[in-house]
Amino acid sequence: MFLWPLLLVLAPISVQSDWLTIDMPYYAYEGDQVVVRCSGRDNNKIKRLTFYKDGAWLPAYYNTYIISNARPSDSGSYYCKAKRRVFLFIDDTEQTRSVWLTVRELFPTPQLTTRPSQPTEGASVTLFCGTQLPADRSETQLRYSFYRGGYTLRSDWDSPEFWISEIWIEDSGYYWCEARTVSHSVSKQSHQSYIQVQIPVSRPVLTFSVPGAQALTGDVVELRCEDKGASPPILYRFYHENVPLGNTAAPFGGGASFNLSVTARHSGAYACEADNGLGAQRSDVAVLYVTEFPPKIRLVNGPHRCEGRVEVEKEGHWGTVCDDGWDMKDVAVVCRELGCGAAKHTPAGMLYLPVAEEDQPVFIQVALCNGTEAALAECEQVETFDCGHDEDAGAVCEAF
Repeated sequence: MFLWPLLLVLAPISVQSDWLTIDMPYYAYEGDQVVVRCSGRDNNKIKRLTFYKDGAWLPAYYNTYIISNARPSDSGSYYCKAKRRVFLFIDDTEQTRSVWLTVRELFPTPQLTTRPSQPTEGASVTLFCGTQLPADRSETQLRYSFYRGGYTLRSDWDSPEFWISEIWIEDSGYYWCEARTVSHSVSKQSHQSYIQVQIPVSRPVLTFSVPGAQALTGDVVELRCEDKGASPPILYRFYHENVPLGNTAAPFGGGASFNLSVTARHSGAYACEADNGLGAQRSDVAVLYVTEFPPKIRLVNGPHRCEGRVEVEKEGHWGTVCDDGWDMKDVAVVCRELGCGAAKHTPAGMLYLPVAEEDQPVFIQVALCNGTEAALAECEQVETFDCGHDEDAGAVCEAF
């Protein structure tokens, strides 16, 4: 009857003990082999030895637990427990102190950089796979690999730099690098970086919207500057006699336009400049000729100056032209005199509202043009005047 109290007193308990010790490093680097050993003052008395990390059981061989390739996730609190025979069939469980293991980063994730950061076509480019070993592991050898898209540019290179002698627009894409130890125990890839190969501007081409670079006072002339191959965005600058007129941006590349309502003073030399930040280029000089609007004839109330009701000027007064005998030969002369394009139609002048005032004179009854005259005043005319404004002539010319 005295045996049960004795058994309760000698029941297994878990205590931190100096009898059982743990031997392991306090820190290691990624890729290291870490050996954790536990032993007692008399190992022959150990019946079972178990290893733990953060309270979780670890599989071990005899008195050793080995981490063959350490990773940051292996950081934690390690300890051992041993069950030993203390008296007859009475066992005792003892536990070592806890040892905190810190697995340090051998080197940070590499960063891929390029020099220059925005390469241009045909230029050389240096790729740099940057990382840093700790001072106490500076002797560790690293190997570097470089990739573009799904292709390997260089593998197991002993230098963090890779030189591309010439790079072209089709080489634009995602690049990345990899740094790893010679043993391959630690390997890390950089983030992907997009390299956009830039195309500098070439000499742009300046054109005018008017044929022959000839315009009349009041015309709206479009100046078009274009460089199709350069990398966007492109800023275009327009000049008249080397004086800036204005800027137009082309965010997606191509060309840009600048509109100008011209007078005689706009005659002269024009140029444009293209600039995408890689060096500006200026076009060849183009000359625009602007002449005064012909003072003796005009087309009124039309959508542009080359269409409308025909009016002529005599002694400071404007009058209309009767449509008696009015044909395409007459319109051709009007179009030529106005500096417009080819004759298109002979519409009635009443189509161009408002109609002429009742007191406005009719200056030409019948114009007998053969179509080759330089001005309507040169055509033979019939002197009888019996037309009203309901018979006013109109003209439609091709407008540039």
